Amino acid sequence: MIARDIASQKHGGRVHTRFPPEPNGYLHIGHAKSICLNFSVAAENNGYCNLRFDDTNPAKESQEYVDAIKDNIRWLGFEWDGEVRYSSDYFEYLYNFAVQLIEKGLAYVDSLSAEQAREYRGTLIEPGLNSPDRSRSIDQSLDLFARMRAGEFEDGSYSLRAKIDMASPNINMRDPVLYRIRNIAHHQTGERWCIYPTYDYTHCISDAIENITHSLCTLEFEDHRPLYDWILHSLDLESLQSASVLGGEGFKYVLPEQTEFAKLKLNYTMMGKRNLKEMVDSGVVQGWDDPRMPTLAGMRRRGFTSAAIRNFCESVGVSRSESLVDMSMLEHAIRDDLDKNAPRAMCVLNPLRVVLENLDDDHIELLSLQNHPKEEDMGRRDVPFTRDIFIDRGDFEEEPPAGFKRLMLGGEVRLRGSYVIKCDEVIKNSEGEITELKCSVDKDTLGKKPEGRKVKGVIHWVSATAGIPVKVRLF
Repeated sequence: MIARDIASQKHGGRVHTRFPPEPNGYLHIGHAKSICLNFSVAAENNGYCNLRFDDTNPAKESQEYVDAIKDNIRWLGFEWDGEVRYSSDYFEYLYNFAVQLIEKGLAYVDSLSAEQAREYRGTLIEPGLNSPDRSRSIDQSLDLFARMRAGEFEDGSYSLRAKIDMASPNINMRDPVLYRIRNIAHHQTGERWCIYPTYDYTHCISDAIENITHSLCTLEFEDHRPLYDWILHSLDLESLQSASVLGGEGFKYVLPEQTEFAKLKLNYTMMGKRNLKEMVDSGVVQGWDDPRMPTLAGMRRRGFTSAAIRNFCESVGVSRSESLVDMSMLEHAIRDDLDKNAPRAMCVLNPLRVVLENLDDDHIELLSLQNHPKEEDMGRRDVPFTRDIFIDRGDFEEEPPAGFKRLMLGGEVRLRGSYVIKCDEVIKNSEGEITELKCSVDKDTLGKKPEGRKVKGVIHWVSATAGIPVKVRLF
């Protein structure tokens, strides 16, 4: 579609996209697909991508969410064009455009309560009913709308609605609300406003003001597209162009168009921000960045890399067909990225002490281990080898099952990057629990095979005296 638009010079050959999150929660893996799509499409076509917060509902928004979203986008490896934008930057324009719709007879101030408006709206199989205020005069609506802005009314007492068609088969076109009264401070504009535009009204006009060429949305907004187009085509093109951020001689102003794609859905994963917020607020998780959460902040703490998430989104691709992506695809993406790029280290989670009795008490030897088994360019590290070491309890069996290739009483195993050791004695406490292994080192096996015998097993280890304590999150 974009290649076709560039070829036809539809937007003067420009490609300008935007990522427009609502700052009412942290971004999750589903948002990553939209971020990658909008930023990548712009980059591939020498275009621009804006970051715009659609901040029209201050009751559910906060600066914390704004800051977290900016941090997540940068962590993923993307940078937006120019300054961060906010729909609240355009509140004055949005108000004036609403006045224009009233003057054209395409909007009216309504006094129905939210509950009454739902009753009048109708159902999927029954048309709605006209509000008693639908025939209100233009002058009356202009007066009431100005008084709404002046703060004369309580929340919910009036709203501004578009005058479209209460019998439309698309419920979104049944006189949707454009403005509502909210006597609440806004995180960007403070207390300057007590009426706030709705998302549907704000989004399309913000796109037009920012000269967005391709408004890419998830499929849930497909039924909202007629309203997107109705609002833009009901306003004077010249007034939209005069409000836009671009212009000049030879500039071709074209209204943006909305195009939908299927959102990312992972099996066994709940991604609705409302549900995630409920888990945070109720204390089920320890915060939005809890490593168990599907938020980008949580996945980052869990060890996911930004490259892995970008590669995953690219492998999923873009489609208009709703589908469920298997979790194994995401796990493959992170394993593939870590295998190629992560330096290696040894870590013991469930330690069992091993005393190498044929070494001196103060023995310390620095062994040089490669940081990556396949990438010599990643360098080497010095690992201290001492008399007392820790191995994982799972790497020793007093009564080993068939085929067990790790350490056993009387058996040998190689310590990774080090020597072959033999278990000579098992020490237990009064309860019969193994507390220590007494072993011996074959000092002639560093970097070479033992003579006259084959040792198959290799286990990891750390120094009990020079090792570093770590905090490990197991998922």
